Amino acid sequence: MAWPLLDVLHAHMHRFGTMSISFESALGIHEKALSFRSQRAEVLANNIANADTPNFKARDLDFASVLASQNNSFSRQSFAMQRTDSRHIAAQTLAEPDPALAYREVLQPSIDQNTVDLQIEQASYAQNAVQFQASFTMLNSKFKGLMNALRGE
Repeated sequence: MAWPLLDVLHAHMHRFGTMSISFESALGIHEKALSFRSQRAEVLANNIANADTPNFKARDLDFASVLASQNNSFSRQSFAMQRTDSRHIAAQTLAEPDPALAYREVLQPSIDQNTVDLQIEQASYAQNAVQFQASFTMLNSKFKGLMNALRGE
């Protein structure tokens, strides 16, 4: 007795068995860009919230630095320390500071040493929101394309 469902499944497995999808190559930079834009929105919102806080230093994330650090992290081989004796103290790794998170340069010094320029922060936040939406739209279209490819459309 033939099992048509098993024949169909076998045909699909044979058809797709040798093909694998790398989401990193399929989605490109847009996934990382979306994450970066989300982090940057938090930093900019924090700046806006602290516009009247004395001695607060405005910060921002630099997209070029984030890309460079991503490339460096992929190019560096990381390896763990191995304890060869139970009496050895386990090594602890130090967290590297985020090179992309930098202090904003002061355009006009203030009496209370706060470096937040509300107009710059609001403009940067709006620009970041537009770039977030663009990355989200691109990612959405990539997912739709992958779904169409999987369906064979």
